[in-house]
Amino acid sequence: MSASITLEQVTKSYGSHLASDDVSLEIGAGRFVTLLGPSGSGKTTLLMMIAGFVRPTKGRILAGGRDITNEPPERREFGMVFQGYALFPNMTVAENLAFPLKLRGVARETVDKEVRRMLDVVHLPGLGGRYPRELSGGQQQRVALARALIFNPKVLLLDESLSALDKKLRAGLQEELRDLHARLGTTFVFVTHDQEEALSMSDEIVIVNRGRIVQRGAPKALYDRPDTRFVADFLGRANFIEGAVTTLSDREVAYSAGGLSLRHALRADGATPQPAQPILLGLRPEKLRLASEAPGATENAVPAEITLVTYEGADYHIRAKTPLGSMQAVVASTGGGASPARGDKVWLSWDQDAAVVLRDDR
Repeated sequence: MSASITLEQVTKSYGSHLASDDVSLEIGAGRFVTLLGPSGSGKTTLLMMIAGFVRPTKGRILAGGRDITNEPPERREFGMVFQGYALFPNMTVAENLAFPLKLRGVARETVDKEVRRMLDVVHLPGLGGRYPRELSGGQQQRVALARALIFNPKVLLLDESLSALDKKLRAGLQEELRDLHARLGTTFVFVTHDQEEALSMSDEIVIVNRGRIVQRGAPKALYDRPDTRFVADFLGRANFIEGAVTTLSDREVAYSAGGLSLRHALRADGATPQPAQPILLGLRPEKLRLASEAPGATENAVPAEITLVTYEGADYHIRAKTPLGSMQAVVASTGGGASPARGDKVWLSWDQDAAVVLRDDR
């Protein structure tokens, strides 16, 4: 049975440095939650405090409502998968998997049965007699996962556990991890700095920066509606439009930027700009349309000159010089017509509800 994890005003300081700063977080039982942030943001410190390897300076940590703040790691009964796998090189795969069960005094016949079961779960049947050095990186990662799960932990903690793999193998294991989570129902807490990985795998993403949680939510909600410049910039590509509010109504704001008059449709749950004040908007590249002629007056549009075209298979990633500064757009490569090229004079346009008003947290 999985367990919830609760952090209550957790702080961890190393001298004057706050690795974690008054963090409160609820992770629901059975959820796949990713702690995402840049290097040095404090996400791994949070994971290590949940695991019990680091003790908070202040605050409490609870598992299923039980205070575990001062319990050692072995008392917490959490599974843990490290970035470097941490397999015992002098033990076979089967012996690595059996180790957590033997520590718990499980009968030998049960150990053998569970080892076979877990090898099937991670799609490694018949490899129990091999040593870690005889396995590929992806196979070693599966063994590490199996060893962490074999004693049915209520929580599985994963610290950058896919980062050492190549892109194709990592993508395959991401799918397997999601499938494993769906089948087992264990609470997964995953740490990564890889935005695509977080978006593709998580039920919920918790974005961490400078030791604090800056925003949390479902992947699509965070991507579509970031609160701040940092979140919009860190979680995928973004264009930033800095302007000044000219008129404001309940439904839309008119603003000037780069000598142009533009409009933005307001959302009831979004940030509210102020009259005659600066405004910052974030606009995802895939929200932009590219055309050779100026679009209709109902759309926001800017003249542009393409400065860079990158072919990415299904899409072209385009950079262009505009009155708003350098902008990037993503357009499909599968349509008809000529391919975009450097030096092309084009128009970039977007719907009035395509952007989002941001708080500038620089």
